[in-house]
Amino acid sequence: MTAKTTTPVHGSTAVRAIDERLIIPLPEEASAALPSRGQVAVEAVLNDHERTTVVEPDGRKGHWLRVDDALRDELGLEEGTAIEFTLTPTRAWPEPEIPSDLGAALEDADDLASTWASITPMARWEWVRWVGATRNPDTRARRVEVTIDKMRSGKRRPCCFDLASCTDPELARSGRLKD
Repeated sequence: MTAKTTTPVHGSTAVRAIDERLIIPLPEEASAALPSRGQVAVEAVLNDHERTTVVEPDGRKGHWLRVDDALRDELGLEEGTAIEFTLTPTRAWPEPEIPSDLGAALEDADDLASTWASITPMARWEWVRWVGATRNPDTRARRVEVTIDKMRSGKRRPCCFDLASCTDPELARSGRLKD
């Protein structure tokens, strides 16, 4: 087994499509070298383009990178595009994109503005992942409510949630990235 590191992890892979979405799956040896089975903040170089991002867990002890519209357009990505990568784990987490429902609830809970600001970006990523880890709109709405309640009671992170599972409901089944 490869030792986990905070030094750069190098490799190559190919862009993969899952339904209409593109991802960059990491080879097993690259995932094994990362310091966590869960999300990992990285300074990434993808085909000579730099970005700070978060590597997502696949629920099988592996990882993948999200391909957003900007990355797809910047690199001209499509299924099968070859990717050379260097991933350097960092403690400096980028801010997550806050989904509109959670953002509206946080905005309405003005008593939590300083609490939300005081938690780490990593913890904010965990709240966002937990809220979004369901296909059911009722469950999602309940998770937004519970987030506000838990934060009001002093909780800084969601509890009882597997950080190594794949939580994107469009890409995962039972906490695992679809094959």
